[in-house]
Amino acid sequence: MTANADTPTVVPERRRPGPIFLVVILAAFGVLIALGTWQVERLQWKEALLARIEQRIVAEPIELADAEALFAAEQDVEYVPIRLSGTFDHGSEQHFLATHQGQSGWYVYTPLALEDGRTIIVNRGFVPYDMKDIADRPWQEPTGIVGFDALARNPLFEKPGFVVPDNAPADNLWYWKDFEAMRVAMGLETETLVPFFADIRTYDAPENSYPIPGVTQISLPNNHLQYAVTWYGLAAALAGVVGFMFLRRPQDTDREA
Repeated sequence: MTANADTPTVVPERRRPGPIFLVVILAAFGVLIALGTWQVERLQWKEALLARIEQRIVAEPIELADAEALFAAEQDVEYVPIRLSGTFDHGSEQHFLATHQGQSGWYVYTPLALEDGRTIIVNRGFVPYDMKDIADRPWQEPTGIVGFDALARNPLFEKPGFVVPDNAPADNLWYWKDFEAMRVAMGLETETLVPFFADIRTYDAPENSYPIPGVTQISLPNNHLQYAVTWYGLAAALAGVVGFMFLRRPQDTDREA
């Protein structure tokens, strides 16, 4: 049977989104705004951190006792310049897997015996991969009292991320600076150990008689502004789509007389 040509064609009315859809959209919008706001807060924190680092690294070196007082008060001496002198215990050095200017190798961590009888763990700098053992180095390690400028570095007590491999102290192989484990590997006593690291910055010694100093990585990524713009942009796009859905007029039913 053929449909009557005079029968009106009915176009279903387009309904506006229901309450469940609105709840989901509002929740998603809230999450996006919260993520954007969190990134703005992180941006402010990172900018303050970078400003503090910049202020510290250009300052004159302070005495170790002053750095220890700062650490006791704030638990933070990161990148504070200090002046150190003492005698290295090369037999207890530990090796941190690292790269320098595209070359693989090791940061050499060595206990420095201070004149007051205490010890501080010092990152002396970089040596190429095949110079891990002292016997394989074409220079004579310094003996006696040496002096140098350094940057204080905060200790770590837990792995900085799950992608970082576990240290292997038995093999003298370190992937992250586990302060307590390194202390044990070096045979140092907690009571006489300065509670933070030091990275050599400049060194009072003949050239080519020591690992490459000044390897501290100071530049920190700061991508929080881009992340904030991304999250806020997604929130704005979502609001625009939902607004369009609500502001457009539902189609009226077409009827033919």
